Amino acid sequence: MSTAVQEDNYEEALKELKALRAKVEKAEDTKSRLLLEKLEEDEAKGEAQREMMEQLNKQELREKEFKQQKDKLQDEIDQLSRKKQHLQEKLRKCRKQMETKRAESTKLKERFKIYAPIPHTEVKFLAPMKEKECTDEMNHLIRGVFTISQQVTLLLQGGQALLTFEEEKVASQILKMAHCRVTCEDSSLDVKPKRITMETPVTFEVHLDVSRKELQVLDVPPSMPGERIKDRLEMSFSKSSRGGGEVESVDYDEESRKGCVTFLHPGVAVDLAMRGDYIVDLEHEEHLKVEPTYRYDLQKFQTFCGSVKRTILLDGIGGKEDEEDLQDHLEIHFQKPSNSGGEIECIRYISEGKTLQAFFSEDKMDME
Repeated sequence: MSTAVQEDNYEEALKELKALRAKVEKAEDTKSRLLLEKLEEDEAKGEAQREMMEQLNKQELREKEFKQQKDKLQDEIDQLSRKKQHLQEKLRKCRKQMETKRAESTKLKERFKIYAPIPHTEVKFLAPMKEKECTDEMNHLIRGVFTISQQVTLLLQGGQALLTFEEEKVASQILKMAHCRVTCEDSSLDVKPKRITMETPVTFEVHLDVSRKELQVLDVPPSMPGERIKDRLEMSFSKSSRGGGEVESVDYDEESRKGCVTFLHPGVAVDLAMRGDYIVDLEHEEHLKVEPTYRYDLQKFQTFCGSVKRTILLDGIGGKEDEEDLQDHLEIHFQKPSNSGGEIECIRYISEGKTLQAFFSEDKMDME
């Protein structure tokens, strides 16, 4: 009985052993599989860490490049800002200089105006004046007559406008008004029509004679006595190899250090004057400046009185609109007959802070 029980126990023990061995093998397999998965996960983790480090390095590199580009752009912006400030300061100085020059020009114009009472004189015309016979001296001169005519101008200040009508009567009607109310889009302006006071223009002739035989020599070095300098000038300007010619006479002024060479034949002086300089043998070769000898005379100085009949000045225009828009409003207002206006030939408005020089020409309508 005991032997049978032992055998049964033995068999059960074998079964349990087999079951345990199977579990152990299964556990070993599971362990091996888990270890293999862990190795794979560790390898994937390492790869992910390497990729992350690469991305971090790329990010740092991009951030560095971005910072460099940002700093570079900021430097360029700073340079442009400094340049802009410099140009604005230069513009301000130039505008200030321009205003100073304009004020100085206006003062000079007033200063050099000629106010001379001209007495009434009776003139009797007998016959036309005959031209003088040409002498040998005149053949050696290049003669020219230039007529200088001053054009009437007006300095148009900011907030002013010039208005030229096609008919005189329209301008006269507007000038009778103390002020005119001009309607704009959202406001209205009171402008003052004024008569234009003209300067007295002048005209004169400049008679210019340029010698074909005489040549002026400038800035002669005082390296020797005056007589020796005259001799050296005569010898130097006699050399045909340098473009000179036969010399008739030489004058030299020690104080001004200027010489005058007169050639025997006309034309040589003109050719040398066109060159502008000439080699002269003094103590050593000197390149001296030469220029033509000329004489001028002012003749037929005349002053004229005139008045502006079709153009008026509008003052006190203080609108803040665009310059062109406000000019259009002025033109529309003064074109309407209901506002005592008429057809406008020309209009020019200048906004605050600006100036403009206006030039007047002779009215051809008055001459017809």
